[in-house]
Amino acid sequence: MHTRATRDAMKRSGAVLVPLLIVFLWWALPLAANTAKAPASPAELVGDAKTALNQGDMDAARELFSSVPAPAEGERGGTYLYARMQLARMAWADTDLDAAEAYVRDVLAVFPENIEAKTLLRSIEEARLPAWKKLLQDARRFMPSLLHGTLMTLLLVFVTMLVSPVGGLFIALGRISRFKPLSTLCWLDIWIFRGTPLLLQLFFIYYGLPAIGITLDPLTAALLGLCLNYSAYLAEIIRAGIQSIDDGQTEAAKALGMTYRQTMRRVIIPQTYKRIIPPFANEFIALIKDTALVSTIAMVELMRAADQMFNAYFNVSVLFFAALIYLAITTVFTVTFEWVERRVGVYERR
Repeated sequence: MHTRATRDAMKRSGAVLVPLLIVFLWWALPLAANTAKAPASPAELVGDAKTALNQGDMDAARELFSSVPAPAEGERGGTYLYARMQLARMAWADTDLDAAEAYVRDVLAVFPENIEAKTLLRSIEEARLPAWKKLLQDARRFMPSLLHGTLMTLLLVFVTMLVSPVGGLFIALGRISRFKPLSTLCWLDIWIFRGTPLLLQLFFIYYGLPAIGITLDPLTAALLGLCLNYSAYLAEIIRAGIQSIDDGQTEAAKALGMTYRQTMRRVIIPQTYKRIIPPFANEFIALIKDTALVSTIAMVELMRAADQMFNAYFNVSVLFFAALIYLAITTVFTVTFEWVERRVGVYERR
């Protein structure tokens, strides 16, 4: 009887202990397997760090990147290079220059010729410079290319300044001509070139004319577009200047026996140019800034040179230097035209 009771008790205890043992083994075996698992490889650490970065967990990413060990002798160490450069970039983005420099020097200690690390170290050293020293350093770097572009800008300005007043004069004379077809043709020229954007005209000349078999190089296309556009604007200024001359001047010239051509050449036009110097000055100052539009047709002038260097270095100083050059050019032209105005007596002394 006692033996049967003992056996029954053992059966009941076994019925309870066996499920508990199964549950314990189900929990303990994976834990033991994880405990015995080998440490993560550098590639796995970098992969986990990338995942943390994509999830926005910057602290976890830093910890994982920092866990990547330096390569042993004979190993390539690509994962270590990647991890340390990522840490350097993250510190650079947080403006932690000391940490960024430390990570970069870790890279250079193993890979002394790494170009990316050298470039970032140079950027860190430049960021520590005083503002005025950095500005001087940027000037030495950017000014040669900007000055080369400035020469092209000045070429465009001077050629347009020489050609467009002559073209504008002929268009203005045609506009006031009594020969109706010529007057209409000149009016049409002014209407088209004053009524459409200069940028569109440059696009049409450089990209549109090849469709009909006329191909121009960027410099020729730029000069043609600027000269045609400014000839139309100056034509209206000249026409207004001619018509502002008192009719008595023309009648007096006729009384002296002058022909129409002589009257225009010796009486009307000399007085006209004295009166139109101020609006001419405004147009030519606008021309200096409008030359920036030719950068859209592959002309490397001042604005294009500045844009290329800004895209290469992402340094706003280059735009500042370009603005200074434009300001210097317009200032010289403004002072020159004011001197010319005083010389020809546009304004009477009171």
